[in-house]
Amino acid sequence: MPEPPTLAIVRRILFGILVLGLAGTEVELLLLKHTDGIWQLVPVLLVGASLLAVAWVGLSQGSGSLQVFRAMMLIFVLSGLAGLLLHFRGNLAFERESDPSLAGAALWHRAVMGATPTLAPGTMIQLGLVGLAFLFRHPRLSGRAGGS
Repeated sequence: MPEPPTLAIVRRILFGILVLGLAGTEVELLLLKHTDGIWQLVPVLLVGASLLAVAWVGLSQGSGSLQVFRAMMLIFVLSGLAGLLLHFRGNLAFERESDPSLAGAALWHRAVMGATPTLAPGTMIQLGLVGLAFLFRHPRLSGRAGGS
């Protein structure tokens, strides 16, 4: 049973949004020189690898590419959560060093508003979720259009 036309269109739109988001994120990370050490390289390498996975998904007719892609999108969500923590902890350390008298809500506020954009890794979470939405009940994963 083929996938309903509306669902196929929504799936293609999600795929297009994901490709644009991945490409834009990779360019931004490279322009920002997000390459200082292994932790900064993680998102650069993940985005690059997922662009390859996206190409594989687009060119393949099998489910193997989608399974690898699903794993990558789950890793994206986890890396985004780790990135939020790393950005926040880095800002927290910087703010404590800049003003040792800061504490409580004032310290938290300064750390969230710090020099390193605390919520920027949320982009990885968002892209991972878009990728997972693209995969939701994908006919190539279940062998039928309405499968889970």
